[in-house]
Amino acid sequence: MPEISRFYGLVVKMFFKPKEHEPPHIHVLYGEFNGIFEIQSKLMTEGDLPGKAQQMVLEW
Repeated sequence: MPEISRFYGLVVKMFFKPKEHEPPHIHVLYGEFNGIFEIQSKLMTEGDLPGKAQQMVLEW
């Protein structure tokens, strides 16, 4: 899974091939925490990212 961004210890990854991994989403890693965010709704659908890390992802 290619890395598309890295900031403040957060690593953002995403598949680029259409229809490979639906619905469109990003994976965010932060130390031992992780989260999956849907791109359209901007909601974290899975994971255990702390609230402050979630806010930084949404601002990004």
